[in-house]
Amino acid sequence: MSEPIVLVKKHVPLGTIQLNRPEKRNALSRVMIEELEQAFRDLHGEKSVRAIVLTGAGSAFCSGLDLAEMHAAAGEEDSFDRWRDDVVRLRDLYDLMLRFPKPIIAAVNGPAVAGGAGLVLASDFVIASPTATFGFPEPRRGVISGLCAPLLTFRVGGSQAARLLLLAETISAQRAESIGIFQEILPDEKLWARAMEIAKEVALSAAEAIQLTKRMLNETIGETLETFLAAGAAASATSRTTEAAAEGMKAFLEKREPEWPT
Repeated sequence: MSEPIVLVKKHVPLGTIQLNRPEKRNALSRVMIEELEQAFRDLHGEKSVRAIVLTGAGSAFCSGLDLAEMHAAAGEEDSFDRWRDDVVRLRDLYDLMLRFPKPIIAAVNGPAVAGGAGLVLASDFVIASPTATFGFPEPRRGVISGLCAPLLTFRVGGSQAARLLLLAETISAQRAESIGIFQEILPDEKLWARAMEIAKEVALSAAEAIQLTKRMLNETIGETLETFLAAGAAASATSRTTEAAAEGMKAFLEKREPEWPT
């Protein structure tokens, strides 16, 4: 039997969720998103688990949505409905993470781009290895990062968000730390141990107090996030219907430079 594409383990007080498609750089397929949602729900009720670490297998954290699935949807009669459903499901995953009552620690062990960068932004703590990278290459594939834009602006402000999104930049771990996306940079082999230290520190506080603090941060201070995520989902789905999107995804899969329509 093949291994599950999402691995869940308990190392009290830490729960571990690992994306496990290393051969696809942990790209988010529809099935993986469903299994991630289920993993969080499973750990939600585990009272002995006080914090969650989210990480990736292999050399990447997460390369974003599975572009092969996106490209295949282009040939379906109801392609827009399929794209909309895909984006809404990803939005729901981010929302679940923001509302999750326990702190989520992203242990970024490699590239975290596009939808994978969104997983980082929906987490509460971010620790990363020196080889980790972060960015939003979607415009170079003919689409936009509508879902991640409000999360990025919430975390680092409008100026930094504009630079990353409009230049389609992928930045180093050191640069991500300097603008506040990554909080700590550690050798790869020390990421899990640091996540356990954070979980133990969280466990010193009352679970209810931690839950209320997350709610204050993400639902009170970040009260507009839900509205902006809904608008971003609609914009992302629409961007996938353009000629540029079709060419960008095809060029990516064919490993060539896109020829943008004029």
